[in-house]
Amino acid sequence: MAPPIDLHHQGAERVIASYLLETVDGPALFDCGPSTDVGALKDGLHERGLELRDVRHLLLSHIHLDHAGAAGVLVREHPSLQVHVSEIGAPHLADPSRLERSARRLYGESFDSLWGELAPVPQANIQVVGERVVGLDCFPSPGHARHHVVYLDEDGTAYSGDAAGVRIQPHAYVLPPTPPPEVDVAAWHRTLDELGRRQPERLALIHFGVADDPAPHLDALRQRLDEWTRRIGGGAEEAEFIASAHAELPPEARDVYERAMPMWQSYAGLKRYWETRDS
Repeated sequence: MAPPIDLHHQGAERVIASYLLETVDGPALFDCGPSTDVGALKDGLHERGLELRDVRHLLLSHIHLDHAGAAGVLVREHPSLQVHVSEIGAPHLADPSRLERSARRLYGESFDSLWGELAPVPQANIQVVGERVVGLDCFPSPGHARHHVVYLDEDGTAYSGDAAGVRIQPHAYVLPPTPPPEVDVAAWHRTLDELGRRQPERLALIHFGVADDPAPHLDALRQRLDEWTRRIGGGAEEAEFIASAHAELPPEARDVYERAMPMWQSYAGLKRYWETRDS
């Protein structure tokens, strides 16, 4: 597999990646990042001898803006690009207005500088995924979000989006991104079981890089997901949770992990998980 394309989100390295892969129907991208990073995405393609018009498929793990925000902008520039997404996520690509309203409430004035334009994807360009997508296995992977899917290439690479967590290479720390509103801890455990059952040789992470040790990586993710869930369920306040999460990381890694996965979002998502579970 090819190394990740660093999208240099907000001018920083190793925050958001996209992956270029070869399929049975030509070049594809796995996730595309937000519209603010389209220039870096094109630069990365150019460095690999391609232009946007050469890419035939966009394989989306899910529709969160750091993974799929640029999809509509890319299709507007490249009208033959086919966008593959879960059945649950597809309507939000065709009409992203609800998604944008929700994200603007969450991010406030920082929305535009972080994510940029959300453009609709024409219905004709949207392909709802099945069990096979341009030669790759595809399966539902809820937990982080109910509309999440993973793609497994025959070379052993699991293009896993956020289902396999956040691990900013070369650091070894695996953290669970748990933003609101759809975190489901039990579902995430089932996804980790399914990933383990399929025995990938490597995990292509959007945040950030390729993990060549899938089994211990997934074990670490499972353990920390449970630890964080218990911590917040036990009444930890936001500041306490963030301080303890930062303490788990070496000082030099805290900034890049925060950029990729703000701890306040992880707290908010697990807090909501407990509130909705108990209601």
